[in-house]
Amino acid sequence: MKIIFMGTPDFSVGTLEALVEAGHEVVLAVTQPDKPKGRGKEMQFTPVKECALAHNIPVYQPKKIREPECIEELKKYQADVCVVVAFGQILPKEILEMTPYGCINVHASLLPKYRGAAQWAVINGEKVSGVTTMQMDEGLDTGDMLEKVEITLDKKETGGSLFDKLSAKGAALCVHTLAELEKGTITPQKQGESTTEYAKMLNKKSGEIDWTKTAVEIERLIRGLNPWPSAYTKFEGKTLKIWSADVEEDAAGRPSPETFGQVVRVGKDAFSVQTGKGLLTIRELQLEGKKRMDTAAFLRGYPVETGVKLG
Repeated sequence: MKIIFMGTPDFSVGTLEALVEAGHEVVLAVTQPDKPKGRGKEMQFTPVKECALAHNIPVYQPKKIREPECIEELKKYQADVCVVVAFGQILPKEILEMTPYGCINVHASLLPKYRGAAQWAVINGEKVSGVTTMQMDEGLDTGDMLEKVEITLDKKETGGSLFDKLSAKGAALCVHTLAELEKGTITPQKQGESTTEYAKMLNKKSGEIDWTKTAVEIERLIRGLNPWPSAYTKFEGKTLKIWSADVEEDAAGRPSPETFGQVVRVGKDAFSVQTGKGLLTIRELQLEGKKRMDTAAFLRGYPVETGVKLG
């Protein structure tokens, strides 16, 4: 197939590589504009742009894909299909209907239950997640489902480890979906209503730990937001990121609200914090302006005493 590939972050790269390896002709890679990064503010290529250039694929970086001149540019390539993986812009109807096979999206969750950020599967304590290929329409992740593949989440699954798994599964699934579409053997399925609310976008504020929640909920939040945007609290006026923690039963029984967020136990290699239900034992953290480290190393430089409140 002649493919226009649309994607931007690391997650998209696996699918682009898989399409090239499968022998498809990727005639154009469309990705977000380069952005300045670091202290020197040097312009940095998107991961998809780097991959495309390595394969000598032309790159197009429109600020707004909806502009008429952008649509006309895409038409020039006379592609059979557009493959869209975390591109980052909403596509207009003209692009959705431009090619014979339309726009096929690799969606990093099991539709229709989760529409939006994949980390919610970890945060909400799901046992499985997966990838869905979808025929895109004008709605937000509402198009007809084509194929799905499931993966079982590990007990200590993080947002980062899940993305890596979903990227690999999504790449293979996309290649299979395109082959089945060419053969005419796929029957698209309507999504119907989702059983959950739209999985809202995550941002840095999403990681603020609410110590009134249960230890189980907070521990899942920590894993789901690792490595981005990360879960955090306050310690002596500074931001303290929590990278890893364990849930423990609260032997003292039902805690009083004034103890939520309070350090109740300090050991050589960890300390435990009171939550709305259960204790959260902190294993790995990062104080503002410092490197990420295990709690044992942190405690050698920053003595934490029982009774100190976080948040």
